[in-house]
Amino acid sequence: MMNDWYLYLIRCSDGSLYTGITTDVARRFQEHQRKGEGGAKYLRGRGPLKLAFQIEVENRRLALKLESKIKKLSKARKEKIVSDNRYIEKIMAQVKS
Repeated sequence: MMNDWYLYLIRCSDGSLYTGITTDVARRFQEHQRKGEGGAKYLRGRGPLKLAFQIEVENRRLALKLESKIKKLSKARKEKIVSDNRYIEKIMAQVKS
Protein backbone atom coordinates (compact mmCIF):
# COMPACT_ATOMS: atom_id res chain seq x y z
CA MET A 1 0.00 0.00 0.00
CA MET A 2 1.40 3.42 -0.92
CA ASN A 3 0.23 5.07 2.30
CA ASP A 4 2.53 2.99 4.50
CA TRP A 5 5.11 5.19 6.20
CA TYR A 6 8.30 4.07 7.88
CA LEU A 7 10.72 5.61 10.32
CA TYR A 8 14.31 4.43 9.89
CA LEU A 9 17.74 4.90 11.43
CA ILE A 10 20.95 4.57 9.43
CA ARG A 11 24.29 3.92 11.12
CA CYS A 12 27.23 5.78 9.61
CA SER A 13 30.85 4.59 9.62
CA ASP A 14 31.58 7.11 12.42
CA GLY A 15 28.92 5.43 14.58
CA SER A 16 26.41 8.28 14.33
CA LEU A 17 22.74 7.52 13.68
CA TYR A 18 20.71 9.35 11.05
CA THR A 19 16.91 9.42 11.39
CA GLY A 20 14.50 9.68 8.46
CA ILE A 21 11.04 8.76 7.19
CA THR A 22 9.88 7.34 3.86
CA THR A 23 7.26 5.21 2.16
CA ASP A 24 9.96 2.92 0.72
CA VAL A 25 12.93 2.15 2.98
CA ALA A 26 14.90 0.14 0.41
CA ARG A 27 14.63 2.87 -2.24
CA ARG A 28 15.48 5.63 0.23
CA PHE A 29 18.48 3.73 1.59
CA GLN A 30 19.79 3.30 -1.96
CA GLU A 31 19.36 7.03 -2.56
CA HIS A 32 21.40 7.74 0.58
CA GLN A 33 24.15 5.36 -0.53
CA ARG A 34 24.55 7.07 -3.90
CA LYS A 35 27.01 9.87 -3.43
CA GLY A 36 25.18 12.43 -5.57
CA GLU A 37 21.69 13.85 -5.64
CA GLY A 38 18.77 12.51 -3.64
CA GLY A 39 20.49 11.48 -0.44
CA ALA A 40 20.75 13.46 2.77
CA LYS A 41 23.71 15.85 2.94
CA TYR A 42 24.49 14.60 6.44
CA LEU A 43 25.26 11.12 5.11
CA ARG A 44 27.68 12.20 2.37
CA GLY A 45 31.18 10.99 3.14
CA ARG A 46 30.01 9.00 6.17
CA GLY A 47 29.79 5.59 4.49
CA PRO A 48 29.65 2.74 4.47
CA LEU A 49 26.08 3.09 5.68
CA LYS A 50 24.06 0.39 7.43
CA LEU A 51 20.30 0.31 7.97
CA ALA A 52 20.14 -0.03 11.76
CA PHE A 53 16.39 0.15 12.42
CA GLN A 54 13.04 0.53 10.71
CA ILE A 55 9.43 0.48 11.84
CA GLU A 56 6.15 0.97 10.04
CA VAL A 57 4.01 3.79 11.38
CA GLU A 58 0.32 4.54 10.88
CA ASN A 59 0.54 7.62 8.68
CA ARG A 60 2.70 10.52 7.48
CA ARG A 61 1.62 12.81 10.30
CA LEU A 62 2.75 10.33 12.97
CA ALA A 63 5.96 9.61 11.02
CA LEU A 64 6.83 13.32 10.98
CA LYS A 65 6.13 13.74 14.69
CA LEU A 66 8.15 10.63 15.53
CA GLU A 67 11.07 11.73 13.35
CA SER A 68 11.13 15.14 15.00
CA LYS A 69 11.09 13.64 18.50
CA ILE A 70 13.83 11.09 17.74
CA LYS A 71 16.12 13.64 16.08
CA LYS A 72 16.15 15.52 19.40
CA LEU A 73 17.15 12.45 21.43
CA SER A 74 20.66 11.80 22.69
CA LYS A 75 22.85 9.23 20.93
CA ALA A 76 22.34 6.86 23.88
CA ARG A 77 18.55 7.03 23.50
CA LYS A 78 18.80 6.45 19.74
CA GLU A 79 20.98 3.41 20.48
CA LYS A 80 18.24 2.16 22.82
CA ILE A 81 15.74 2.35 19.94
CA VAL A 82 18.05 0.15 17.86
CA SER A 83 18.64 -2.39 20.65
CA ASP A 84 15.25 -2.50 22.43
CA ASN A 85 12.09 -2.91 20.36
CA ARG A 86 9.88 -1.90 23.29
CA TYR A 87 11.52 1.52 23.63
CA ILE A 88 10.13 2.80 20.32
CA GLU A 89 6.63 1.87 21.54
CA LYS A 90 7.09 4.20 24.53
CA ILE A 91 8.19 7.04 22.29
CA MET A 92 5.26 6.41 19.93
CA ALA A 93 2.83 6.55 22.85
CA GLN A 94 4.28 9.93 23.90
CA VAL A 95 3.99 11.31 20.36
CA LYS A 96 0.38 10.12 19.98
CA SER A 97 -0.81 11.69 23.23
